Amino acid sequence: MSTQKKLCSLTPGSVSLATLREIYHGNVLLRLDPGAVAAVERALGTVEAIVAHGDVVYGINTGFGKLAQTTIATDHLAELQRNLVLSHSVGLGEALPDDVVRLVMASKIISLSRGHSGVRLLVIDSLIALFNSGVMPVIPEKGSVGASGDLAPLAHLSLMLLGEGNVRVNGEQLPAVEGLKLAGVKPLVLGPKEGLALLNGTQVSTALALRGLFEGEKVFAAGLVAGALSLEAIKGSVKPFDARIHLARGQAGQIDVAAAVTALLADSKIVDSHAHCGRVQDPYSIRCVPQVMGACLDNLRHAARVLQIEANAASDNPLVFSDTGEVISGGNFHAEPVAFAADIIALAVAEIGAISERRLALLLDTGLSGLPPFLVKEGGINSGFMIAQVTAAALASENKSLAHPGSVDSLPTSANQEDHVSMATYAARRLGSMCFNTAAVVGIEAMAAAQGIEFHRPLRSSPLLEKVFGDIRERVAFLEKDRLLAPDIEQMRLWGCSDGWPEAIMKLLPSSAA
Repeated sequence: MSTQKKLCSLTPGSVSLATLREIYHGNVLLRLDPGAVAAVERALGTVEAIVAHGDVVYGINTGFGKLAQTTIATDHLAELQRNLVLSHSVGLGEALPDDVVRLVMASKIISLSRGHSGVRLLVIDSLIALFNSGVMPVIPEKGSVGASGDLAPLAHLSLMLLGEGNVRVNGEQLPAVEGLKLAGVKPLVLGPKEGLALLNGTQVSTALALRGLFEGEKVFAAGLVAGALSLEAIKGSVKPFDARIHLARGQAGQIDVAAAVTALLADSKIVDSHAHCGRVQDPYSIRCVPQVMGACLDNLRHAARVLQIEANAASDNPLVFSDTGEVISGGNFHAEPVAFAADIIALAVAEIGAISERRLALLLDTGLSGLPPFLVKEGGINSGFMIAQVTAAALASENKSLAHPGSVDSLPTSANQEDHVSMATYAARRLGSMCFNTAAVVGIEAMAAAQGIEFHRPLRSSPLLEKVFGDIRERVAFLEKDRLLAPDIEQMRLWGCSDGWPEAIMKLLPSSAA
């Protein structure tokens, strides 16, 4: 257990995006707010009373899905819950990375602690102990349709609690029983409803979508900085960023982006050098940065609101309402809100890359940019950034296909009992590839823009952008003549998915403002 990590108290129902981001980055240890214990125990008492009275209630003493009409005898309830976990552990593919699994575990802890799941506190405490010990369940990435919850991946999480399956500790895969020993946790015999409460829920879809949000915020920030650098490189007009234009329209994201770019350019000597050139009609990829990136920001903000709610939600089924002693079956496991949120993040990430690639193309076109062809001296013998733009185009085009909405798809499951599903898990999972692609695109643009700015020396850009320029130059050198660019592109991809942007940008991001 690292002494450098801070202790985070989870208050179910009100965990912030900022806290979720800290969990994603592995910066915290978890504890449950003591105020949540009473609700957990009341819900457990309701379930125990139902079992004691012999009432037939779905999920407690019945089969599941299409088998809900089958009543299970009391002496088989533990076997029922164990069999549920084993039978649903049917995932395939690569294991989800630890950063996503941390979010899965944390959001499952939050959900179970809302007091509507009817599980023992022991189940929650076991998950917290495993999280804090760095014992991560091995969860295959494929096999969920996003209703009835993320059944298969959450079953693989639940296997760990039984001492079955595999876990990962510091990147090394171990049998789950060994991981439990490391955390000081004994294998559980699941009580009534506990297996179903663990398997039902949207936690995997939500965790993947949160990763998409957090990484999407990074590429948004990088794309905004890259766009400002490109404006400087072509000596573009700052008039389209006048606040009055954006107030006249009234779109919040657009207003905020225009103000952020204005702040980035403050005190630029390059801007001053062409203040009276009369240039007002830059191509849309420069002129419409507030309109395009502002709309992307609005999408990210909306998705953030949805995902924060969902990460705090009780999304298993049925739900326990201790105040009336009822257990009510519904459909909170249906991840349609997450699917829609993931789809609009995908649209934003694709557009951030698309407009960035167009600015890159502009920088290389000497007729539009006024810069040397392909941003290199002695063009012809040197190709400069010509093929780097091809790479950016390939990635931006790939994102167009990946941006197709997952939420419009559905295939019925469980003998048509589950006849409409969300496909949220795929919708959220593909965001990882999309953010990777866009980080590379905006990184290539920023590298090219820095090259363009060098042709204006000794003129200097703004203090904020010169600091960014210095960071780029620490990663990649000026391209004097052709060299192997693949390592430079990888360095700039890492730049495109980094943190620590100027405050004018950071304050725009939903998880930073939380």
